[in-house]
Amino acid sequence: MGNIIEVSKINTYYGRSHILFDLSLEVEEGLTICLMGRNGAGKTTTFRSIMNLTPPRSGTVKFKGKNCKRVPPYKMARMGIGFVPEDRRILDKLTVKENLELGRIPGRTGEWNLERVVDYFPILKDLLNRIGGTLSGGEQQILAVARALMGNPDLLLLDEPSEGLAPVIITFLRDFVLGLKKSNITILLSEQNVKFATAVSDWVVVIDKGYVVFNGSIEAFNENQEIKKKYLAI
Repeated sequence: MGNIIEVSKINTYYGRSHILFDLSLEVEEGLTICLMGRNGAGKTTTFRSIMNLTPPRSGTVKFKGKNCKRVPPYKMARMGIGFVPEDRRILDKLTVKENLELGRIPGRTGEWNLERVVDYFPILKDLLNRIGGTLSGGEQQILAVARALMGNPDLLLLDEPSEGLAPVIITFLRDFVLGLKKSNITILLSEQNVKFATAVSDWVVVIDKGYVVFNGSIEAFNENQEIKKKYLAI
């Protein structure tokens, strides 16, 4: 299998603030890749750069071999990228079912539909008519992931999926990600919860102050105590 996405030497700014410095990474199709790093390291900015929510000023992002420069975020979704942001973006005045239906992407079809999503996330079955704003943090995270799947993505971006969640929900998300490994969805996630990340990932990229400081297999990461101590404080 080849790379589904290739990020090559991107430099991304917020105003005059330089956030990502010649950042490069590749995501091989079918694998789960984890971005790790402290708060402010550049993980979310990497996702925003890939989606062109904060377009890089230089460097390239290629998805399925296509240069994505100037491709608006909604077209990135239509190309096959599902994005679950850190703040989840649940529409709090709509029902769970309405939130899920909004995840459909015109022109994209596949195994994920309302019936399949509810079957995969049984917790949503009893919540379909609940208003999104009344859900707990864990329920909102599950809804956000399920909504992204409604678009039948080839690549799923998960930004800090376990942050602020109860251990039982983190365990559920871990099993969900492991289950997706059996499908054709490639996953790029960012995480500070190292236990969660190492349980689901095949490959690890560690970012510090906008630079890639480690890029290797999960086995190499687990053995590299220096990287863990210096950049992740573990």
